[in-house]
Amino acid sequence: MASVVDVQRLRRPAAFVLQTLTVAAAYFGAGRLGLLRGLTVEGAVVTPLWPSTGVALACLLVFGIWVWPGIALGVLFVVMSLSPVQFAVIGTVFGNTAAPVCGYLMLRRVGFRTDLGRLRDGLALVFLAALTATLISATIGVGLLVLTGQLAADGFWRVWPAWWVGDAMGVLIVTPLLLVLMEARRPPRLTRWKEAVALTVATCVIVPVATLSSVSLLFLVYPLLIWAALSFQLVGSMLCALDASVMATVTATDRTGAFENMSSMTVMLKLQAFNGSMALTALLLSALITEQRNTRRSVEQACLELAEVLEHLTAGEAPPPGAPTAVDGEHSAGQRRADLRGP
Repeated sequence: MASVVDVQRLRRPAAFVLQTLTVAAAYFGAGRLGLLRGLTVEGAVVTPLWPSTGVALACLLVFGIWVWPGIALGVLFVVMSLSPVQFAVIGTVFGNTAAPVCGYLMLRRVGFRTDLGRLRDGLALVFLAALTATLISATIGVGLLVLTGQLAADGFWRVWPAWWVGDAMGVLIVTPLLLVLMEARRPPRLTRWKEAVALTVATCVIVPVATLSSVSLLFLVYPLLIWAALSFQLVGSMLCALDASVMATVTATDRTGAFENMSSMTVMLKLQAFNGSMALTALLLSALITEQRNTRRSVEQACLELAEVLEHLTAGEAPPPGAPTAVDGEHSAGQRRADLRGP
């Protein structure tokens, strides 16, 4: 028995270390992907989409608060891959770790559900985790650039919105997609696969046309988002949004298509406006549709149970266990009348 207890005690630290390293590797990998497409604003390199923040928040929501060391370690790995380690790195690690942790705590406070089956969950993810919590990482990150002399003081308010929106986009696009994929239980039916293939082909054709065309055709993406949300809810709409966001980011950083002959600030503003409105549309629309479908299923189930009770009562049989009976209904009505009359 003592040996079994010792093995269990050893497994807990080993599992914690493995989980920490896995989260750190996921954060680092997502960060390196985000750095592949960066834009230079006032001499500072910012990413229109920083997926690491979304990965960090998803890990917190799935595994709990104690994965924060893995997030901090992942931030440190990303910083070390860019420049030599300096004292200011401590502030960067703190800011990029505190932002998703604060977002997680606020979501837990309001009763957030990871299935995103309610509109309130989508709104909480947008306004608390994406728009509010990321203020921490943006403010600390850009502030450190100013304090270390890498950015002029008058450039703070030009770089800060780009940093903030990049972190927020990581939460809006990456976090919902990871949450849905982690909770996936089984693939859709064969009939749904046919529609999924049709939606994929349409996305692969329309998204490049909308982003690569010199004419402003980015609005063509929105019918695809609506189709994906109506047919496949969150997983479909967020995959479509991710594809459109990646294509738009590549086009913007190459200064081609809809972003041709624009200044760096104009490209960043246009790209952020497109990515933000698209992600909000996909997330909130799919959450609303999912909530309505869940409500309809609950009403249908209640109607079926009521029909079963009425069928048993009409046939003179005893109703199923736990179902309300006519005697119970009369007793409840009489009790209510007695309560209204008072003693």
